[in-house]
Amino acid sequence: MKRCLVLACAVILAAGCSGGGGATPAGTADGGTKTLRIAMIPKGTTHEFWRSVHAGAEKAAKELGGVEILWKGPATEDDRESQISLVQEFIVQKVDGICLAPLDAAALVPYVEESVEKKIPVVVFDSGLAKEDAIVSYVATDNRKGGELAAHRLAEVLGKQGNVIMLRYNKGSESTEQREEGFLETLSKDYPDIKVLSSDQYAGTKPEQSLANADQILRKYKDEVNGIFAVCEPNATGVLKALENLDLATKVKFVAFDPNAPLIAGLEAKKVDGIVLQDPVTMGYDSVMAMVKHLRGEKVEKRISTGEYVATPENMHDEQMTKLLKPEQH
Repeated sequence: MKRCLVLACAVILAAGCSGGGGATPAGTADGGTKTLRIAMIPKGTTHEFWRSVHAGAEKAAKELGGVEILWKGPATEDDRESQISLVQEFIVQKVDGICLAPLDAAALVPYVEESVEKKIPVVVFDSGLAKEDAIVSYVATDNRKGGELAAHRLAEVLGKQGNVIMLRYNKGSESTEQREEGFLETLSKDYPDIKVLSSDQYAGTKPEQSLANADQILRKYKDEVNGIFAVCEPNATGVLKALENLDLATKVKFVAFDPNAPLIAGLEAKKVDGIVLQDPVTMGYDSVMAMVKHLRGEKVEKRISTGEYVATPENMHDEQMTKLLKPEQH
């Protein structure tokens, strides 16, 4: 009898030790596994970049098995209140984890902290938080380095001299603020013969806003400007159209950040002199992988970099650049 009791206890202990094993998402009362529900909240849902992030997230979920991606974000990238409401909505739903691209580095902090307090871990992707001690990981491009690459490319096509404009994106957006700082600091440090005519104007979060604002500033500096940098896809789309409307395309050197069909066509036609590229598919993929590892009790790096690159008219047909210019989309 005593031997039987010992064997029974050993079986129970073995079952208890394997219940949260690394090969399965999570345990259930009947000894099976449950589907992990991971909320993915981007800054917006209309731009190609976010559709590529979504594709990467779904790719990770498919590889892992037992993972459901709940993809939901604001329609536009200036709707902080909508994004905050979505975080709160997923907290109420008691999802297993939240992956968030914060629209505002400061405004989202208390809601991330609320999520963590309620035992729902958070992975931040694309754009950072002002306070990151509570999050699992930050998965993103090195945006400061991206801004530096833009400065070097614009300086290269300008012959290291001339007058340039930088159009900002939106107040509170940590990712684009890093790009802006990296660009300006690099010009100031490395290119003394390049003068910044304007760097305090915001183009806005929609292409039509960017077109109107770019048109206004280009008209103001039409006889002086030699180059321009737009720090994200909606900005760059508007800038390209403004350059074309004012007959400045190819005359004013132009570097963009993030691709879409019009910008790729502009690169082919040499109306765009460079596009700083991220890897949004990898960003979505790595965010989900980091969250699932954490939920399984595995160690996760606090900072996961997804890389940054520059496509030019000369290298745009290289295999790597082609893949990054036209990432898979969901």
